[in-house]
Amino acid sequence: MEALSGLLLVLFVAMISGTIVSVALPQIVGALDGTQSQYTWVVTASLLASTASTPIWGKLADLFSKKLLLQISIVIFMVSSLACGFAQDTGQLIAFRAIQGLGMGALQVLVQVIIAAMISPKDRGKYNGYLGGVMAVATVAGPLLGGLIADTSWLGWRWCFFVAVPFTIVAFFLLQKTLNVVSVRRPDVKIDYVGATLIAAGVSVLLIWVTFVGNSFEWLSWQTAAMAGGGVLLLVLATWVESVVKEPVVPLRIVRQRTPALAIVASLAVGMAMFGGSVFLGQYFQTGRGYSPTEAGLLTIPMMLGVLLSSTITGRMISKSGNVKPYIVVGSFVLTGGFLMLATTGHDTSIPFMMAAMLLVGVGVGMTMQNLVLAIQNTVPLRELGAASGAVTFFRSLGGTIGVSVLGAVLANQVTAGVNEGLAKAGIDPAKAGAAAGSLDVASMPEPFKTIMRVAFGDATGHIFLISAAIAAVGVIATLFLKPVKLRDSLDLPASTTEKEAVAP
Repeated sequence: MEALSGLLLVLFVAMISGTIVSVALPQIVGALDGTQSQYTWVVTASLLASTASTPIWGKLADLFSKKLLLQISIVIFMVSSLACGFAQDTGQLIAFRAIQGLGMGALQVLVQVIIAAMISPKDRGKYNGYLGGVMAVATVAGPLLGGLIADTSWLGWRWCFFVAVPFTIVAFFLLQKTLNVVSVRRPDVKIDYVGATLIAAGVSVLLIWVTFVGNSFEWLSWQTAAMAGGGVLLLVLATWVESVVKEPVVPLRIVRQRTPALAIVASLAVGMAMFGGSVFLGQYFQTGRGYSPTEAGLLTIPMMLGVLLSSTITGRMISKSGNVKPYIVVGSFVLTGGFLMLATTGHDTSIPFMMAAMLLVGVGVGMTMQNLVLAIQNTVPLRELGAASGAVTFFRSLGGTIGVSVLGAVLANQVTAGVNEGLAKAGIDPAKAGAAAGSLDVASMPEPFKTIMRVAFGDATGHIFLISAAIAAVGVIATLFLKPVKLRDSLDLPASTTEKEAVAP
C-alpha cells in the first residue's frame, strides 16, 4: 500500500495535468490569440506524443528498471509543465505540450505495468478500482481547480501548468522511498525506434491532413492525395517493420490473438469517443453557453462522478467474481447511450438533461477503460506485460488523438458555417467581419458577433457527439465478441500454458 500510494500520486499528477487545463483552454488560447485549429492541436500535440511514446515505454518496462523509468518520466513531465506555463504564443504551447505528452504517456503505462507486476489479475480488479477512483478525483478536481485558477486575477491561467510541479516533486521522492519492484535487464536489448518513428510520422501526417482539409485545400486535391496517401504508406511500412524486427514496439503476435485484438478495437473506440467528446465539453459551456471556467468545471462533475462510482464499484465486483466481460459490455452500451443523448445538444439545451447524459458517459468510461487493459493483461505472461499494456494504451491514446483531431476539424467547419450563416442573417458580410468572426476570445467580442458565435458553437457541438456515439457503437460490437475469460489468481501464466490456451474460455 505504501508503494501503491506513490503510484496513485503519480497517476494523479498525470491526470490532473490534462483536466486542469481542459476547462481553462478557451481562456488560454484566447489570451494567446489562437484559432480553433490551434485549440485542437494544444490537445492533440500531447496526445500524439503520448501515443507514439507509450509502446516504447511499455517495451522499456520489460527490459529495464521500472522504477528508474518512472522517475525519468516524472522529471520530463515536470520540466515540460514549467515550459508550458512560460509559453508566449500558441506555437510554443503546442511544442511544449508535445514534450509533456512524452511524460504523460510514460506515467500512464508504467503505473499500470508496475501494479500488474505486483498484483494478480483477479485481485487487480480491486486495485483498478483505486486507479479509477484516483483518475476520477483528478478529473473532478482538475476542471474545478483549473477554473478557479483561471478566474483568479492574481494567479492567471499559467498556474494551471505550474501547479503540477509540487505534485511531481512529492511523487518523485515518495516513490524513491517506497517503491521496490523487480527489475528485468536483458543483454540483447533492441528498441524498435524505426517502427515507433514510422507510426508517429504516419499518424501525424494523417492528423495534419484532417486538420486542414476542407479549409486550406479541397478533399479532392493533390495535397489530399499526397498527405493521405503518404500517411497510409508510412503506416503500412510501420506494420511491415513490426512484423520483422526482433523487439517490435507493438507486438503483432499479441495483437493477433482474439482477446487482445477485440480489446484493442474497443479501446480505440472508447478513446476516440471519450477524449474526442469530453475535450470539447468545457469549451461548449464557456464558448457556447457563456459560463465562466469555474462554472464549466462544476458542470462537468456528473461525468467525473460517473467514472469514480462505476470504476470503483465494478472493480470490486470483478475481483469478487473473476468475470470481466459483462461489465465491459454493459459499459459500452451505457457509453453509447450517453453520447446519443449529447448528440441532441444545441445552444439552448437543458443543463439537467446534459448532466444526466454526461453521467452516463462517465459510467460507461469507468466500466470499460481500465477493464479492457485488465482483459489483455490476463492473456499474456509476466515477461510480456509491459508490451501488452503498452499496446492497448497505445491504441486507446491513438483513438483519442484521432478523435480529438477529427472532431476538432468537424467542429471548426461547423462553427465557421454557423457563424457565416448568422452574419448573413444579421446583414453583415462575413468577408468583412475579418478576424473578429474567427477568434475564440468570445468574451471580448462586440455584439452581434458574441451572440452569433455562441449560437453557432452551441449548435455545432451536437454534431461531434453524434460522431462520438457512432464510434462508441463500434466498441459495443467489439466487446460483444470478447471471450468470457476467467481472471487468473497467479501473477504469471503457468509455465505449461500456451498463449492459445491463455485466451481460451
